[in-house]
Amino acid sequence: MQVVYEDNHIIIVNKESGEIVQGDKTGDRPLSELVKDYIKEKYQKPGAVFLGVVHRLDRPVSGLVVFARTSKALARLNKMFAEGEVHKTYWAIVESEKRRVNSEDSLLTHWLKRNEQQNKSYAYDHEVPHAKKAMLRYRCLAKGERYDLLEVQLMTGRHHQIRCQLAAIGSPIKGDLKYGAKRSNPDGSISLLSRRIEFVHPVSKEPISVEAPLPHDPLWQALSSQII
Repeated sequence: MQVVYEDNHIIIVNKESGEIVQGDKTGDRPLSELVKDYIKEKYQKPGAVFLGVVHRLDRPVSGLVVFARTSKALARLNKMFAEGEVHKTYWAIVESEKRRVNSEDSLLTHWLKRNEQQNKSYAYDHEVPHAKKAMLRYRCLAKGERYDLLEVQLMTGRHHQIRCQLAAIGSPIKGDLKYGAKRSNPDGSISLLSRRIEFVHPVSKEPISVEAPLPHDPLWQALSSQII
């Protein structure tokens, strides 16, 4: 676990792929418990440590996760996330398409319908019953022979939104077999990184901007070195 920012009210950590943010049916120890242990040891806190989960990342995704250290921060962060006041930027390595490399944003709009049994969402280009509108912006940062590096900004927060929408345009995320990738990554990850988080601090009102380090992977390093 890598802490990238902390103060009295919030803590932001860099999640590794394979970690779960909050406990689930697997019984695996979640990141939230590791953060509690870190706080308890560092600040020698007696008794139970308060930690609020305000958002999650899918298990195979890596990058920044924000936790609240006080109930005041938790309530305000929950409201900020719900109202779109927390700006999250993702980087994704996707299977190459014939797109030109430029700094112009492209807007994707779909209607996503979640299948609970499959734990998967399906994208439609028109409104269908029980589907939710999903919007994101993306731009191509760099192109390789087989893979492209995209920057993605979410405008809505839907189940598997980035994974599903990019797959719908023929650009599945590297390693994401569930959404059409040709092969898995050796470590079971998918090449999606929660790269940057920006928001106004819920208590101090100071601007916060935090960036995650790139994964230690030659393809991430090679593509990021080509950013124009």
